[in-house]
Amino acid sequence: MNRPIRAVFLCLYFMKYQQLTKEQFSALNKEFAEFLATQQIDAKEWHKIKIENPSMAEEELNIFSDVVWEDVLTKTEYLEHISENHINLFKCESDNIFRIYIKLNDENKSFLNEADYQWFLENPLNERFEYFKAEKKYTKERNQELFELIEMGSQISKGALFNVISKLIA
Repeated sequence: MNRPIRAVFLCLYFMKYQQLTKEQFSALNKEFAEFLATQQIDAKEWHKIKIENPSMAEEELNIFSDVVWEDVLTKTEYLEHISENHINLFKCESDNIFRIYIKLNDENKSFLNEADYQWFLENPLNERFEYFKAEKKYTKERNQELFELIEMGSQISKGALFNVISKLIA
């Protein structure tokens, strides 16, 4: 009788984010062991679960992944996305997200080229750049919106570029 109940429980859990990669799990090996320990699962038991009940093992990996993502996203203050002709910088506060969009108007340069990017940093007020600022309230849960930006290519940053540009275009 416990098996059908457990199966129903496993089917009810939907991942909020995405499962960590093998490399990420490897880097968080100690934390994952501590996570399993909170559920009274030691290394021997974990090995047994992986062999005898792979769907339960997968579920534990999913739950842990969501816990890690939730923690990382909650601590995230800045995101940035750099592409060939555009830079999007985000400041992620609790209720609002601030965006600075930078457009490069020079087909012979690219933000992805190290020398061109360095040139941009040294000449941010050059007429080849257009700046736009915006602010909005989150339309979904904050961490979910940040995760979606990460899935679209944004990376967590310390906010140095956001803060410099914000002062320049104030």
